[in-house]
Amino acid sequence: MVMTLNYEEAVEYILSVPKFTKKNKLENTVELMERLGRPDRNLKIIHVAGTNGKGSVCAFLSSILVRSGRRTGLFTSPHLVKINERFQIDNEPISDEEFLSAYMKVQAAVKGMLEEGFPHPTYFELLFALSMTAFEKAGVEYVVLETGLGGRLDATNTIEHPAAVVITSISLDHTEILGDTVEKIAWEKAGIIKPGVPVIYDAGDERAAEVIEKRAAQLGCETVPLRRKMYEILVNTDKSIDFCLHYGYYENVKVTVPYLAEYQVVNSSLALLAVETFDKEHDIPLQVRLEGIQNTAWQGRMETVMPGVVLDGAHNAAGVQEFVKTVQRLQENRRVVILFSAVAEKNYEKMIETICRSTRPSAVVVTQIDNDRVVPVQKLSEIFRKYTDAPVTPVEVIEDAFEEALKEKQDGMLFCVGSLYLVGELKSVIRRRTHD
Repeated sequence: MVMTLNYEEAVEYILSVPKFTKKNKLENTVELMERLGRPDRNLKIIHVAGTNGKGSVCAFLSSILVRSGRRTGLFTSPHLVKINERFQIDNEPISDEEFLSAYMKVQAAVKGMLEEGFPHPTYFELLFALSMTAFEKAGVEYVVLETGLGGRLDATNTIEHPAAVVITSISLDHTEILGDTVEKIAWEKAGIIKPGVPVIYDAGDERAAEVIEKRAAQLGCETVPLRRKMYEILVNTDKSIDFCLHYGYYENVKVTVPYLAEYQVVNSSLALLAVETFDKEHDIPLQVRLEGIQNTAWQGRMETVMPGVVLDGAHNAAGVQEFVKTVQRLQENRRVVILFSAVAEKNYEKMIETICRSTRPSAVVVTQIDNDRVVPVQKLSEIFRKYTDAPVTPVEVIEDAFEEALKEKQDGMLFCVGSLYLVGELKSVIRRRTHD
């Protein structure tokens, strides 16, 4: 194996990994981390799992910690435009030089493993090892760590003693891997719970909550459930939501979340509850916590990117259910246009049916993701036409589809939804439009 010498070659190598390897046992990731000197042991880690909302919870937590003056690493996925987005220090992607430095150290460890007959790490295993290496070198104090897929068997679950565990909403997704019931999926997510570590979780679904509570009890963990009666929405606008979180330190305090989707009330509340578990002395003042929430920037989650243009990464049935709640609130007396795409393994027909039955689009534009998981625009068009009488326009190239959708929007609103890959491509398109 040839050691890479520049950033572009390093990225190209990592992107090639899924083509020749498969998921390994956790012991393989442990071996890699041991060879790297267990960088995770020097970090205070908040470990986050769940079906929907885990990226947003991570963003809220990172924003609070950075605003409090704590040097903070953030590891999330996927990236939308550039791979460096997955590794952030104080809410800024690491530089190409920092990426390459961490990569070279990880690759040297991988080379030694291969020479001794160990399997090659997967794409995600490499990225996780790279993140911990980069964060340790940068001298961060806290790391907000998002799981990849599931939890119990995820590479991130090789960390030994996190400061807190957060489990967001759980619903049916990746059922072929994680199980076909909410309980089975909850069991996989609860696999990140460690002995004696506080567990903060969305208790909105009693089936999932029961599984999480049982596992936490077995391991002697403090449990902090977020129940629906614990938050109260005060004001809801096109740009933000004000709410109260009825819980101890936060009682009767107005919280402003800078998003128009109500599910971000849940995600920001989980973040606030998590901070309370690892900062019981209130070294991070209340005002700093509130400012952290209010100033969180998280791409592609009901994000307004241009006047009347919203990108949302909803990419499964539960995510789309939340998406349509927001559209329902905003569609009164407005023209609504949907730009949609999806990848092959998702239940995109159910997503489309939900959108069409729950909203009133004036027009729909469908496009396709340019990778090996492509769903052709013809197929997406046929499904939309089953469920809506609105005009449906298929456009294969995403940039052209965006232009068509903008024309259809007129003075209304354009919602781009169905895949985080679509969001990433549109981010690139908008960036080019801005720079031209």
